[in-house]
Amino acid sequence: MSTKGFIHSFESFALVDGPGVRYCVFLQGCKMRCKYCHNPETWACDCGEEWTAEDLFKKVFRYKNYWGKDGGITVSGGEALLQLDFVTEFFRLAKAKGVHTTLDTSANPFSMDPEYLARFDQLMEVTDLFMLDIKEMDDEKHKALTGHSNANILAMAQYLSDHGKEMWIRHVLVPDLTDDEKGLQDLAAFVRSLKTVSRVEILPYHTLGLFKWENLGIDYPLKDARVPTEDEVKRAEAILGIEKGETVQTADCDSDALKGC
Repeated sequence: MSTKGFIHSFESFALVDGPGVRYCVFLQGCKMRCKYCHNPETWACDCGEEWTAEDLFKKVFRYKNYWGKDGGITVSGGEALLQLDFVTEFFRLAKAKGVHTTLDTSANPFSMDPEYLARFDQLMEVTDLFMLDIKEMDDEKHKALTGHSNANILAMAQYLSDHGKEMWIRHVLVPDLTDDEKGLQDLAAFVRSLKTVSRVEILPYHTLGLFKWENLGIDYPLKDARVPTEDEVKRAEAILGIEKGETVQTADCDSDALKGC
């Protein structure tokens, strides 16, 4: 019997969720409580539309003509790793048809427990690209921002690097919260220590999801936060050693040789 998953929503023509044109599936459920979350309606688990992996792939694959040679399927959230087995089955169907697969994750559910790793290894086999959101390098700041430690998140990045899996690293830039120079320098050093990061992106904070907090009756903790200026974004990118959207070379491998790591 097919594994079932809980879906929040779909985007059939996504342009910022991985390479090329993509069909993006947003799963329901997340345990983190990021202060700037723009999708708080995805927090609740075990709700939303229930789909089998087969039915979901049939729906998504109808759009294959739009993807071209660079696009494919992205699974995001919520937190997609909360439904690890469902994503693995869905991606296995995609890879059987030669579709490029991307997982957008904050890595919060990741664990070095051997039983979990056995399941995660199966996911890695059918995932072409991991887009990893690193919110803070300092563990205490990460706890204050999200309610959770970042130790397992950084461990997942290292695990992906050790197993030759391509990654994009993303960081949301909030003025006076996630833009301090030391934090950005620590992030840059960590990224340089990894072998398979092909892209680093600064995501400027925005308030487009504020109305969702209000509609849900949840107090928004960043009422006084502002959108970063273009100069502030460029400063962060300079500290990370990138220009916006630039492919980066890290540690021992470049983006053309990732599969040889």
